[in-house]
Amino acid sequence: MEIRTWPDYAENALGFDPGEAILARASASETIFRDGFDISLPLFHKEHPEKGGAAPAATANPFPAPKRHLLAFKGKRYVHGIGSETRNSLWHLHDGNNLILVTTCRHGKSWKDLRDERCDEDNKEYDKFDYEQLLANSTFCLVARGRRLGSYRFLEALAAGCVPVLLSNGWRLPFDERIDWRRAVIWADERLLLQVPELVRSVPPERILALRQQTQLLWEQYFSSIEKIVFTTIELLFERILAHRSSRRRDALIWNASPGALGTLASYGDSRAHFPVAVVVPPAPSAPTPPPIPLPMPSVPSTAPPPTPGETFTALLYVQATSPALHKLLANIASSEFCEKVVLVWDSERAAPTLKTLARMAGDVRDPLPVIVIDATTHYPGEGVSARWQPLWAIPTAAVFSLDGDAPLLAEELDFAFRVWQHFPERIVGYPARNHFWDEAKGAWGYSSRWGGAYSMVLPGAALVHRAALALYASAAPALRLAVRRARNCEDILLNCLVAHTTRRPPLKLAQRRRYKPAHHRYRSSWSDPEHFVQRQSCLNTFASAWGYMPLVRSILRLDPILFKDPVSTLRKKYRKMELLTS
Repeated sequence: MEIRTWPDYAENALGFDPGEAILARASASETIFRDGFDISLPLFHKEHPEKGGAAPAATANPFPAPKRHLLAFKGKRYVHGIGSETRNSLWHLHDGNNLILVTTCRHGKSWKDLRDERCDEDNKEYDKFDYEQLLANSTFCLVARGRRLGSYRFLEALAAGCVPVLLSNGWRLPFDERIDWRRAVIWADERLLLQVPELVRSVPPERILALRQQTQLLWEQYFSSIEKIVFTTIELLFERILAHRSSRRRDALIWNASPGALGTLASYGDSRAHFPVAVVVPPAPSAPTPPPIPLPMPSVPSTAPPPTPGETFTALLYVQATSPALHKLLANIASSEFCEKVVLVWDSERAAPTLKTLARMAGDVRDPLPVIVIDATTHYPGEGVSARWQPLWAIPTAAVFSLDGDAPLLAEELDFAFRVWQHFPERIVGYPARNHFWDEAKGAWGYSSRWGGAYSMVLPGAALVHRAALALYASAAPALRLAVRRARNCEDILLNCLVAHTTRRPPLKLAQRRRYKPAHHRYRSSWSDPEHFVQRQSCLNTFASAWGYMPLVRSILRLDPILFKDPVSTLRKKYRKMELLTS
């Protein structure tokens, strides 16, 4: 692969024979670009962020957009050498108010010797306007060819949410093999320069809004850092290889809608069961696993047909010690209307509970509920707390109800949570909420478990999550997983960060429950250890540093059952037992 930004339009003159190499270059020309083989890169400044990604400059997309200028451009024009005649003609369109198109020939060591009759006037008008202000206050931003077919103005316009208007005939736009630029830019013709004002005036407000929104999405997903540009290039190549091997390719919609191609696996599935991303299920451990056992379910008459796989959940329990709370939780799971299977991950040096013990439930047996017990210390040594989400091979459903073994949830709470999750399968939906904040004194991110009006995390000790999110956790960057192993903590924070980074949506908190741990423990809980919160704050800052930004998104939304806590007849309420909770 050869990466090239040479300004000479004679692009065949590389100085060497590339042979059969893929050419990945900025400012690629249509005349010599090989479709499906070469890759067009964006042209970016040396100050472009290396990793993480700069946030979009546009913080809102009002409709209609109250912009001061309709069209803007501020840049160099070239009076000698290779350059664009287009920029030398922009002064014809400049009116100083609605159309701001200013250029300067004040660059290079010999500009005074080579200046033309317009240089002084152009330079004077150029100095009247601030470039950043023009970007922020213009609906359209002109991207005109200069020394190259491409221009730095292109990425600058995307970042600002200013709709690019392209004046560069023959330019192959970056990653256009998969990115549909018709949804984000306006094409103009260099030969019809005087028609550009009428062209942008003809764009209706509805399309302007759609174009602005798309510029923000594309900037954030693919262009906001050098790291993302590199990853996007690799993703294109990887997708080509997969298509060559299996004749399958992700739909272009994946590239042009959130969370983008970098946030979805290449083996994407279109069905809702695989929403929002595909799942690569790890193989079952080589060591033998105990056979499933039936967990008795209460005898409840039902005339409804058996739920389909998309209408049930798997309860994934992480257990470190047996307790009465575990037996009570299993009984409530058995009473759930939607639970299809129980997977219990046992993480303790003590012997795992016997299947007979787990099956000792009150109530008549009607239908068997399969239960699997997996010894994490045997099957997933060294994983630590991350072992709780390893056995995806044992989970048949898209919905995974992640539970700590002592989570005191009622069957009604389980069912209500699942019904909500069905409407928001891309989010973490559950009960215990936490928040992050910026500690100005320490200059670092802080972690808070205080009960308040906002939250940014829902802990998967009692929450539903799509199994695809657990697959993303399994394939997370090694540095992130290493931080969790070293701390023996923070796997729940990392999962929240991964989901927020992928979807750019906050989790969803349910009902009023504050506490999701029993009031009394027979064993010491990490929640009572002050060092526990210090570790979690350290993890937050490690994760934010790894991404280059804080991925968590805050919310003030809480979802309650209809008529919840309202003074009406209890017969009108579906989740009556939830009203008795006081914690």
